[in-house]
This record gives sequence, C-alpha cells and structure tokens, in this order.
Amino acid sequence: MTAAEESAGTGPAAAGMTADGTAEAPAAVPGAGMVADAGGAAGPQSRTTDIVPGPGGVMTDEVGVVTGDLTLRTEYADGKVTLRVQYKDADEWYVVTGASVALADPAGLDAVHGVAVGLLNRPEG
Repeated sequence: MTAAEESAGTGPAAAGMTADGTAEAPAAVPGAGMVADAGGAAGPQSRTTDIVPGPGGVMTDEVGVVTGDLTLRTEYADGKVTLRVQYKDADEWYVVTGASVALADPAGLDAVHGVAVGLLNRPEG
C-alpha cells in the first residue's frame, strides 16, 4: 500500500483486507451472542441478541423511544429484513423505525444482525 493510500484510508486495509491482500478476520461485536431461530431456507428466519442501547434509546414505530435492557431481533422473511426490539423478557415486539429493507440473499442475515447489534448495543453510553 502506498503512503497516499494509507493516509487517505483507501487501499486493501480500508476494504476489510490486510496489507498483504488477504481478508481480515471479522471484529468481535460486544454482546453479539446471537441466537439463531430455525426456519426453512425459504421460510422466516431470525437472529436475537440482548442489547443495552446508548443514551436516547431505540426509536420504534409503535411506541416511540425504548430504553434499558432490550432484546433485538433481526427477522428475514419474503426477501425482506426487519429489526424489532422488545423490553427484555416482555411479550411485545416493536419495529425499529427505518429498519426494514430488502435483502436478496438470506445468507446475509447474520451480517445484517451483526451490524445492527454493533450500532445499537452501547452499554457504555
């Protein structure tokens, strides 16, 4: 990698690659102890992780902001991913505002869930 690439944040390392061009190992996401819910290859699938959002909580469509100990569920069904949260151990699930998007390949569910956990889980604030 050239000095210009390194200072500009481009080149192999910026694209998830090491300097020698091999793929970097994915970073561990704190609190990402995912639970996979079984579903058929074409049927509904989901991943679930307990999170603690930072200040401001998580905005939901149904009840506005939720805070405190939550459970995040990333659902895949009919070519679409939807994020939902619930107060830990509660019965009701709420759709995370703006968190529903098309996903062509269900194999991407783990990656989407990992990113969502990384963004929303902020136990240190």
